[in-house]
Amino acid sequence: MQFLVYILVYPLLWIISILPFRILYMLSDGFYVILYYIIGYRKKVVLENLKLVLPEKSEQELLLIRKRFYHHLGDMMFEAIKSITISEAEMQKRYVFTNVEEIIKLEKENRSIVLFMGHYASWEWVFILQTHIKHKGYAVYKKLSNKYFDTLVKRIRAKYNSYLITTRETFPTLIKAKSDNELTLNGFVFDQSPKLEKAIYWQDFMGKNVPVHVGAEILTKRLDMVSLFLKVKKVKRGYYEAEFTDIIRNAKDYADFDITDLYLKRVEEQIHEAPEFYFWTHKRWKHSGQKPN
Repeated sequence: MQFLVYILVYPLLWIISILPFRILYMLSDGFYVILYYIIGYRKKVVLENLKLVLPEKSEQELLLIRKRFYHHLGDMMFEAIKSITISEAEMQKRYVFTNVEEIIKLEKENRSIVLFMGHYASWEWVFILQTHIKHKGYAVYKKLSNKYFDTLVKRIRAKYNSYLITTRETFPTLIKAKSDNELTLNGFVFDQSPKLEKAIYWQDFMGKNVPVHVGAEILTKRLDMVSLFLKVKKVKRGYYEAEFTDIIRNAKDYADFDITDLYLKRVEEQIHEAPEFYFWTHKRWKHSGQKPN
């Protein structure tokens, strides 16, 4: 059944991916109408999240943010499809790293990197970074239920020397890379909610006390990697700028979870700047107020 779904859906995705961006975004506009007005996908969840963490906004402002978010969500989905066939040059033009020289410096120091990111603006095209640097890229992800689409996503990333690994594979893979003296850049989108039974650390995020993922910081310290935050800005439709900030060369100088706290604050700053580009459909604050005594 999985293969049948794949062979039926993949040709459509491929056809969409070769369309010019102008037509692609026309499809995205149509998808927005269906998703927002007809299906109403998680509209209640989005509004509840917005009300919870942006209490200073009026109802009218929150509804406008919600609409803008769904427009952006549609764009992201079609941009992900575009990744199937987009050229390297086109993606480099549309996803620009403003200070990639900071990574080049770390290359010369032979330092591997843990890259912290939020679910903000665009994380689908970040793997184009690998065309600018020598580090081998790893990104932690949740395996897709359809093994054929899972292989497709991995193949797209691998075109640019970037590889997807599951949470279970992370430590063994990167410990081996270190023992082999392999230079790696390891991406973590870390701002979503861990399972309650696995939560070991809680912190205020957008004014609400919630469990926080800390695996990236633990990895940084255990393997003596440099950590940094990637601040992403949506310049206009289909164009993004990314800046490396808060570069920490010696993570062991920081108290436990201070690095996670710092980067979580950076995600907050992005949200306050333009909240419509955050990933509001997830129930990020579902465990707020449930911290064990």
